[in-house]
Amino acid sequence: MISGQNRVWLHYIKDIIAADVYSGVFLASYMRHSGITKSYVSSLEVVDLQRYKVIKNTPRVRQAIKERSHVPFVFVVGKN
Repeated sequence: MISGQNRVWLHYIKDIIAADVYSGVFLASYMRHSGITKSYVSSLEVVDLQRYKVIKNTPRVRQAIKERSHVPFVFVVGKN
């Protein structure tokens, strides 16, 4: 309950849960935009245990995700 109002949470495609249709559409369009532009890469790091490196630079992170994400002991982690 939000401020005394009854809200029904709706489950949309791609695991979006929203209280109304407009919020669900906004979240779906934002997720589509961030997936196309790859704007989330600036908040990621790649930990490469085979080379003993932590890659923090955004262009290199993008390259490492593309080339080395399938290699064992290479992990994509979020910055906190």
